[in-house]
Amino acid sequence: MMEITFPGGVQVNAQFNGFEIATDQPEKNGGLNSAPSPFDFFLASLGTCAGFFALRFCQQRQLPTDGLRLQLTTQHDTETKRLDRVEITMQLPKDFPEKYRSAIIRATDQCAVKKALLDTPEIELITL
Repeated sequence: MMEITFPGGVQVNAQFNGFEIATDQPEKNGGLNSAPSPFDFFLASLGTCAGFFALRFCQQRQLPTDGLRLQLTTQHDTETKRLDRVEITMQLPKDFPEKYRSAIIRATDQCAVKKALLDTPEIELITL
């Protein structure tokens, strides 16, 4: 279970498994810009999940990881401001074997966050 708390202003935090994730809003949205916004954490979850799968692919094959990087670029609909597209660009290490290029992409596509976005779960709000 994850508990969501409100420490002040427009800060909203999540506590779970002994961890706390602090969020805030940019100053233009009434925040202090003291922490990433919840939406930034959402994007970071996608990027770090994909990154984990790329990293593990390399580690399991004893491939170099020095220089392995992922970069997320987002596009938003200009009218609705909704997220339209996320592009993940993977920079492979200099010595990365050509024969593994398509395989690391397939492995990275196994990211659970991406899968949850593609097969959206039901989300229900219940009040007590």
